[in-house]
Amino acid sequence: MSSHDQDWDDDSGHVARIRPYVLTAGRTTPRVSLPMEATLVLEPAARERTWPNPAITRITQVCDRRSVAEVSALVGMPLGVVRVLLGDLVDTGFVAVQATITDRSSKDERRDLIERTLRGLRAI
Repeated sequence: MSSHDQDWDDDSGHVARIRPYVLTAGRTTPRVSLPMEATLVLEPAARERTWPNPAITRITQVCDRRSVAEVSALVGMPLGVVRVLLGDLVDTGFVAVQATITDRSSKDERRDLIERTLRGLRAI
């Protein structure tokens, strides 16, 4: 198996080996544009939902108020896979994307975004 394969522990305690493209049904491009520094907000309806896909469950557990890069690092999945899965969540309204940097962003907001992005990248 490839070094990019992922071990998943399902609810029954079994460990399965899954290739990342299986999680995205072979898709490599997200349905929406998601820069790695984009900050995500989990919508309340997503908190109450039971997800049939364990990868989505893991993503929804950590994505609130974090960047795409941070989510990728926290769930231990490739950035491309996380972008596709997050794109699906954004497309269906379960996750919102906050504006990253605007002309009106303060120096503190800019610094915070850069620091969070660097933390996410270092963890990958």
